[in-house]
Amino acid sequence: MRFLVYDRLLGFGDDYWIEDDRGAKVFLVDGKALRLRDTWELKDTQGRVLVDIHQKMLALRDTMVLQRGGEPLATIRRKRLSLLRNHYRVSLADGSELDVIGKILDREFAVEYDGELLAVVSRRWLTVRDTYGVDVVREDADPALLIAVAVCVIHLAEKEREG
Repeated sequence: MRFLVYDRLLGFGDDYWIEDDRGAKVFLVDGKALRLRDTWELKDTQGRVLVDIHQKMLALRDTMVLQRGGEPLATIRRKRLSLLRNHYRVSLADGSELDVIGKILDREFAVEYDGELLAVVSRRWLTVRDTYGVDVVREDADPALLIAVAVCVIHLAEKEREG
């Protein structure tokens, strides 16, 4: 499953669609403006919120929080004590963890669970400017979660670069 994400996703206050590789609208990104923290909702085509994405306000280091149905889903932050600057850890609510490793700002990275590849994020496949692909490689993976993870790590890396 491949999805096309436009780099406008890093802005907030804008609404736009994520498409599949055939050009069909799959997810709506609903950016919430006029909030104290960066906030988005990832919705399906019927308008149901699949993942609520927001920045954690009181944290020692930048942290993004994902929720589903008002319940915690995941927490995302740059991995501490990593020699790789582009290494993020996703702590899932069930206690498991995902690793995000690669060139985040270049939109060339992978999402792994216990060393097994779940998704690849890349601009290499695409000719459309300011677009990157999220290629979900496991059929049993949650595409909405993996897209939300990609959005969050890019947002965190951009904030770190600016700060």
